[in-house]
Amino acid sequence: MLLDSIRTQLDSLSKSERKVALAVLAAPSSTVSQNITALAKNAQVSEPTVVRFCRTLGYDGWHEFKLKLAQGLALALPGANEQPAPDDLAADLVNKICSRSINTLLDLRNNLKPELVQKALDILSRANKIEFYGQGSSGFVACDAQHKFFRSGVPTVAYTDPAIHSIAAALLREGDAVVAISQRGNNPALTRSAKLARRGGADVIVLAPSGTPLAEIATLFIPIDLVFAIDPYTPISARLAYLVVIDVLAVGLALQRGPEFRKKMQNAQKALQEFDMQFDSFIG
Repeated sequence: MLLDSIRTQLDSLSKSERKVALAVLAAPSSTVSQNITALAKNAQVSEPTVVRFCRTLGYDGWHEFKLKLAQGLALALPGANEQPAPDDLAADLVNKICSRSINTLLDLRNNLKPELVQKALDILSRANKIEFYGQGSSGFVACDAQHKFFRSGVPTVAYTDPAIHSIAAALLREGDAVVAISQRGNNPALTRSAKLARRGGADVIVLAPSGTPLAEIATLFIPIDLVFAIDPYTPISARLAYLVVIDVLAVGLALQRGPEFRKKMQNAQKALQEFDMQFDSFIG
């Protein structure tokens, strides 16, 4: 939720903006019920500082920020912020981990800007080829993206090795597109490859947290401001958000490119089904 996004960006905020962040985190419910003057007083900053804080997080101002905070608090499921404990039963783990994942997706739905998604689709629909770059857990997301996009007939590949995506990026030209994926946004090798791709004239779509080095390089930046790790016992719920954004782009591209494009995808699916039938017959 939005509170997780604020926690994630604490270190990148200015000293005065950090005061506002800490005041919000200390009493989120009170923040929703008070006006900007009260929050500024509690944080011991000026009202313009509160507005700058809201804009740093990607909102137009105080009112939009407060609305999103209220929505997040209203939608949050009970138990989502509880850490798994050694004495938890299976039922406790199901509730906590599922609730955390659901809250992550609710937060994504409330904060993912449709206009940015549309701009990304415009770039991808006219691309000669699409390359996905990611490392570590983000590398799995890049591979998932390649699996979803390659059925379209557009040349598509995923690179998770820093040396390889560096070489690939240096070979890109105008009309090509890169989707760079990072849950932290500060990987030096990935940042370098994004710069190389931009230098060659390719468009670079970045999925990463706000205020990160990778975000600054993007042709188009889609912020995914979610906490990337809460404790060592649970899956990284942020990865689920990235996978959903990839799904949105894959489905959106299929719809935007029209019937012929979708027919290619149907043919690919048919070929897979025929392969499965032949394989079943062989082992049967």
